[in-house]
Formats: sequence, structure tokens, C-alpha cells
Amino acid sequence: MIRKALDECDDMKLYVAMNLAFACSMRYGEICGLTWDKVHISDEDIANDDSHLWIEQELACVSREARQQLDDKDIMFIFPSVMSNTHTNLVLKKPKTESSIRKVWIPKTVAYILREWKQIQNQYKEYLAQDFSDYNLVLTLPNGRPVENRIMEKEFSRLREKAGLPYVVFHSLRHSSTTYKLKLNHGDLKATQGDTGHAQIDMITDIYAHILDEDRKVNAQKFETTFYAKNPVNPLKDVKPPKETGTDLTNLISALEQSPELVSMLTKALKQNAISS
Repeated sequence: MIRKALDECDDMKLYVAMNLAFACSMRYGEICGLTWDKVHISDEDIANDDSHLWIEQELACVSREARQQLDDKDIMFIFPSVMSNTHTNLVLKKPKTESSIRKVWIPKTVAYILREWKQIQNQYKEYLAQDFSDYNLVLTLPNGRPVENRIMEKEFSRLREKAGLPYVVFHSLRHSSTTYKLKLNHGDLKATQGDTGHAQIDMITDIYAHILDEDRKVNAQKFETTFYAKNPVNPLKDVKPPKETGTDLTNLISALEQSPELVSMLTKALKQNAISS
């Protein structure tokens, strides 16, 4: 479904965002807050399979009250408001947890996608000149402004309807990324946690336990194919069914003596049977 969504996507900024969410397990705010100085996709990086990016900040929309509570200590940059009467600001801020600050290696294809997107962005910059707001962001609108969540969700919703995909939100790509990586690395939780930036490994095991259970199911199937199918074993083939015997009255009396409840139930059943007769 992700492959189909990517093939059907005709919005380049959404295409870039989807690849970063799926290949790099990035949150939406991390994608929109990513700057080019954190992206390492040189010829040498790609040749050495060392293309990577650093996730150290995120885009967020915060109110003035929230900024006061934060005391601006975690806010790295405040974007100028387009409207003068707004009570919120788009900001670049530090992630909530230290574990969210991380290095993520990216596939070569994603590196080339980012390179192509950079060229498109430079064309916008050249065409708009002073009307282009250059904040060094990777993901931007044509005029250089950051991409708000509502804009991306609107584009993603349009793509979902166009491609005939089931109802999912953009954040679902991050869940799919985690699932896919667990499949690829055979349940290596630590390596997966390094990419996702989850604070606790339990957050991965709790959410994606069903993936590990599926692999365990496959293990049973492989066991059947590699061992039992090649070495037929039937331990019951020589076991004969017991012969029918008469009722052992002594054993029955002994069982009744050891279970007063059974005697009571049997007596009650006999009385009911006598009444019905």
C-alpha cells in the first residue's frame, strides 16, 4: 500500500515527507523541522553507504501562553507570523526527550530523492528571489515557509482518496516503518529503537508485539518444513485404544466416598429423574 501511495503521489513535498517517515521512522514534527545542515548526502556519503541525517529539533505550533511556560528555553527559533493577530507561532524546538535526538542512516534512494528535491527548492529560490523565505528547511512550501501539519494532512487525505487507500493518517507511515524494520532485522528491538527514538523499548514491544508473534508463527511453519516433513514422526502409531471393560463398582464407590459434593449431585439427579418418571 505504501508503494502504491508513493507511485500515485504527485506532490513533491509530500513525496519527500512520506519517504522520510517510512525509511527513517521520523515523526511529522521532526520531518518539518529538519534543516539541510543536518542532512549528509554527499557523493562520498552515498558511496560509503553512510548517507544519514541528524534529528535534533522539531517543528511545532505553540501558543504564547505555552511559550511563557516553557520560558523559551527549549525554543531554538521562532518563525515570523504571516498574520499579525495570531496567538500562536510556528517554532523550531528541542525534542521532548533526549532519546529523540538521534542519527538515522538513510537508503541511497532516499538520498537521491533529497538531492532532487534540493534542486527543485533552489529553482523556487532563484525564481522568487527576495520573496523566498530561506530558513534552510528541508521541507517547505514553494515560498520557503515551513509546512504546517494541517497542510500535509490535507495533501495526504487527497492522495489517500486518489489512490483508493484505506483510511490512515500521515503518522501511520511511522508505525509502518517500525513494523517493516522489525521484519527486516528479525525483531532487533534495540536497532529499531535507535531509528524511532522511542524513550523506552517497551513502547516498541507493547505496540508491535503482534509482529513478533507473527514471526513466531512462521517459526512453527519452518519447523514443520525443515524437521518434521523430512523426518516423519508418529509416536501414536503403535498405541492401541483401550478395550471396553465393565464398570468397576469398587472404584466408583471409592470416588463417591472421597467427594461428598458428587454424592449430593447424584442424589439430586436421581430424585429429579424419579419425579419425571
